[in-house]
Amino acid sequence: MIELNNKVSIVIPCYNQAEYLDECLQSVYNQTLLNWECIIVNDGSTDNTKDIANEWVKKDSRFHYFEKKNGGLSDARNSGISIATGEFILPLDADDTISNEYLELAVNEFQLDNTLKVVYCKANKFGSENCIWELPDFSLSNLSKNNMIFCSAMYKKSDWKLTGGYDVNMIYGWEDWEFWIALLKNGGNVKRLDHIGFNYRVKNISMVKELNSNQKEEMLQYMSYKHTDFYISQFGSFKKLNDEFENSKNEFKRKLQSEKFVIDLFLKTFFGFTIFGKYKKQK
Repeated sequence: MIELNNKVSIVIPCYNQAEYLDECLQSVYNQTLLNWECIIVNDGSTDNTKDIANEWVKKDSRFHYFEKKNGGLSDARNSGISIATGEFILPLDADDTISNEYLELAVNEFQLDNTLKVVYCKANKFGSENCIWELPDFSLSNLSKNNMIFCSAMYKKSDWKLTGGYDVNMIYGWEDWEFWIALLKNGGNVKRLDHIGFNYRVKNISMVKELNSNQKEEMLQYMSYKHTDFYISQFGSFKKLNDEFENSKNEFKRKLQSEKFVIDLFLKTFFGFTIFGKYKKQK
């Protein structure tokens, strides 16, 4: 095992996830990188989170337990990071796990490239699904459309401070997506390790799955207001977007006015073929 100088603070918010916490903390304990601390933030749990966490605190002094009134995921993460002493931060949800080498491999990348802002890895899904988690490659363009960096990526605490932390207004979720935009929109490189270092537990019921359309729209609108500069840089001005929409709508209207287009569309939809070039109008 290699002990590096750069300390990593793993921050684990926990709200009624005690049944998974042992497995999560065991994956932290197994790290090949020794220079870490783990801050367990009990966000007002009503289960036995405290008992389980304190067993790990007794086992290894690198584990630290902190409890607070329930304030949501963003607030819990911020609370843990604010007392972290590591140069690097790795958020980890209490129902997920990491590979033994993840911390060491990520820190190595930061040592090799001082332009990096985020290092993450490939991932598995487990639980109600068991498969490789297929995610698109990172780019700012892709990030503007969907999030492809899960919450358990490594970054510097100094960069967290510059962003203002996780936004507590993201009350329905997607707080990690908003954070990556805030962190990366003004520059900085991202590295994905060629290593499956993160295991994401899929459950039948989760906060993200329970988002309804109104909640999604509220979060998307909030992100659009907050990061207008980012979205304009990726999509262009609002007038340009409106012009493109109007042009597309007019083009669709023009096609609908084509008798041949309408007939071919009908036949293709319901019968699986067209008679392009063979149709003759009945007299």
